[in-house]
Amino acid sequence: MSLRSYVISRILLTIPMLMFLLTLVFLILRVMPGDPALLHFEKNVDPEVLAEFKARLGLDKPLLQQYFDYLFGVFRGDFGLSMQDFQPVTKQILDRFPATLELTVWAMLFAVIIGVFLGIVSAKNYDTFKDNSIRIFGIVTYAIPVFFLGMILQLIFGTYLHWLPTGSQIDPRLQPPRVTGMVTIDSLLAGNFYAFVDAVRHLILPAVTLGTVLCGIFIRLTRTNMLETLRMDFVVAAEARGLSDQTITYRYALKNAFLPILTMIGLQFAALLAGAVLTETTFSWNGLGTYLVDRISRRDYTAIQGTVVFFGLLVMLVTLVVDILYAYLDPRIRL
Repeated sequence: MSLRSYVISRILLTIPMLMFLLTLVFLILRVMPGDPALLHFEKNVDPEVLAEFKARLGLDKPLLQQYFDYLFGVFRGDFGLSMQDFQPVTKQILDRFPATLELTVWAMLFAVIIGVFLGIVSAKNYDTFKDNSIRIFGIVTYAIPVFFLGMILQLIFGTYLHWLPTGSQIDPRLQPPRVTGMVTIDSLLAGNFYAFVDAVRHLILPAVTLGTVLCGIFIRLTRTNMLETLRMDFVVAAEARGLSDQTITYRYALKNAFLPILTMIGLQFAALLAGAVLTETTFSWNGLGTYLVDRISRRDYTAIQGTVVFFGLLVMLVTLVVDILYAYLDPRIRL
């Protein structure tokens, strides 16, 4: 199968998955007990006010019509109006998404660098005290709840040592003009070095927290693939030619073992985008995670629906890109 045929087939397979996702989200939010419009009001509400509220949000239409309006809206990039302030949910999501993306990118960089490095060290020291220690570290970090680790780091580096801030993205007095929505990049674009340093200081704890929980996956995956690769004939041949251990490990063995790791990076990146809710809440990070929690507490039915669908679309898109990239790098996948 050619790469073009493979890409087309993967896109076609994504369409029914997309429809299933959209339909599932629509149905789940509507089979939940209670009237979402009525739940929005904390006290008894005048029937006319309730009817006007439903009409403005399109909740007075038959269920089937609501479903098709919802589908057409999603395909146009319109997630409806917020129940809280009647602002477009799409705009609110896009305003918050850059902060989540910024946190995810830095957390992923930390997880990959630490995880791959420790995985290589573990494989090179197979069945020794160092290998067993790294494996235990990977298991513990993967098992520890992210909010618990975040609070521990806040107590140590924020409360006791006073080295790093424990919440928010930047000191409000140093807030740069919004260009991309990512404060580290906006600070550099504005030429404000002090704001950039402050943004990085605010970013360290949440990124390390999220990345530490994730690095255990990369430790185990890297170790497993490196152990297999280091036993291959081309590595033995490289050793016989007298190449240095560093050259063999990083230039030859890691290059051949990296393909499954690259796939996992893509999949975990998508998972991080959708799963940073607890980290953002712990560190008061103004991203999509805190937005979702806030809208749940406010019973903002349309905003919850839009955010969940947005997260689902992100995961599907990143998964599709990873599949295509994997097929491009390894032609055996297309056979």
